[in-house]
Amino acid sequence: MSAPDTNTKKQTKRHWGPLLGILLVVCFGVGIILYWVGEEVATAPEDESPATESPTATETQDGDVNVPDSAPVEEVEPIDPPANPDN
Repeated sequence: MSAPDTNTKKQTKRHWGPLLGILLVVCFGVGIILYWVGEEVATAPEDESPATESPTATETQDGDVNVPDSAPVEEVEPIDPPANPDN
C-alpha cells in the first residue's frame, strides 16, 4: 500500500537531516577503513632479502633449537636410575 497523499517536497524538507547524518556516517566509516588499510601498508615490514633456506635434514635433528653461544648451560643429572622393564 502506498500513502494516500504524498507530498515529495514536504518529505524532502523533513528528511534532509537524517539523510545527511547517514551520509556522514558512511563517509566516516569508509574513511576509517581507508586509513586503516593505508596504515597497514605503511608499517608493513619490507622483505629485501630472499627467503632464507630451511636447514636440511642432515644439519638438524628433532628437538634441535637455535640457542646463542652466550646462553647459560646447566647440566642436570637424573635422580633415579632408569627403570628396568625386565624386573
